[in-house]
Amino acid sequence: MKFYSTNHNSPDVTLRDAVVKGLAPDRGLYMPETIKYLPDSFFAGIDGMSFQEMSFEVAKAFFGEDIPEQDLKQIVFDTLSFDTPAVRVEDNIHSLELFHGPTLAFKDVGARFMARLLGYFNRNERQLVNVLVATSGDTGSAVANGFLGVPGVHVYVLYPKGKVSPIQECQFTTLGQNITAIEVDGVFDDCQALVKNAFMDAQLNAAMKLTSANSINVARFLPQAFYYFNAYAQMKRIGKADNLVICVPSGNFGNITAGLFGWEMGLPVRHFIAANNANDIFYKYLQTGTYSPRPSVQTLANAMDVGDPSNFARVLDLYGGSHHDIAAHISGATYTDEQIAQTMKQCLEETGYQLDPHGACGYRALKEQLELGQTGVFLETAHPAKFKEKVDAITGADVEIPARLAAFMKGTKQSVPMSRDFVDFKQYLLSEAGK
Repeated sequence: MKFYSTNHNSPDVTLRDAVVKGLAPDRGLYMPETIKYLPDSFFAGIDGMSFQEMSFEVAKAFFGEDIPEQDLKQIVFDTLSFDTPAVRVEDNIHSLELFHGPTLAFKDVGARFMARLLGYFNRNERQLVNVLVATSGDTGSAVANGFLGVPGVHVYVLYPKGKVSPIQECQFTTLGQNITAIEVDGVFDDCQALVKNAFMDAQLNAAMKLTSANSINVARFLPQAFYYFNAYAQMKRIGKADNLVICVPSGNFGNITAGLFGWEMGLPVRHFIAANNANDIFYKYLQTGTYSPRPSVQTLANAMDVGDPSNFARVLDLYGGSHHDIAAHISGATYTDEQIAQTMKQCLEETGYQLDPHGACGYRALKEQLELGQTGVFLETAHPAKFKEKVDAITGADVEIPARLAAFMKGTKQSVPMSRDFVDFKQYLLSEAGK
């Protein structure tokens, strides 16, 4: 399958080139030339399939033309060594728990898939691949752990100084080996700008082979469609698949975009809700039709602190630039820190379910927008223990830290301080290339 740029000023490329390059030369994001509609028989029998089996069928639609079936099956089954259970919170609201992977966050799915796919494509190459990834929280840990020890790959994780939780920071600054953490004196958008500018710099690209593991990379965001199908299958098993509404806590919009791709493939979802924190750029776009990015602001739900969501370009492309069609299929919500905290406390008191700050946005949006006869599923994107200090202070709970998370916290922080000036970052990478 060929992949084209959302800016339509670059040649179409193969899957391998789209994965290795990450970003198109015209700064656009790669999109598959076709989105294959899955047959009715697939959805009729999906409730009898395992998570790995249904995901393999979805993967074949995107990657089957470029990877032998047995190799692709191995990548999918290795990636999904954990489940994404839908847990009842109320009669008509379920939490799709995406935190049962190695780093306890939803990005484990995309990061693990991409690491295996890039390793597959690079298995016979002699040149080192350098992965640049900007993180506002969970991306860095998922990518770093997904690529840890992968031969021929070095990962640079850029994160905003003082703006990720201490536990999140431990998950990618204590690894060493082929993982380098870069602590940027700025916000997430500064980290993302450094990564994008690096891809566009001719001198850097001549000196080293660069790619991205952010959701701008097709190999990172497309596999996230897998767990939307798993959510539908689980709802079908309990007789609640009709009139399904899915709510996605949204920051850089890769997660909800993957869900929209699933819908384009025939996934029976009636409606999507994009739940924002105070970084409400998409919410305002839905209201006005005008997209006005601005610097991000720091919030309680820090992984959603994005002021210029990269994947908005894919949403626009998917709907042909039609604000009317986007607003008809996706509704929005935006919440202050006070509202998020109130929701976490109230949900625990009334249902016994412990939300993290991001899942709280999704749960509250469903509470406010779900209509009679509809079933809602919100994405619980990270384990509450990753935000233990905040969660405990808000809810009065003492969230237990899972053993996997505790292991990260015993490591020693290793990071490289960096300004938000691209000249400094470029010089650093060139010095790395010369080693």
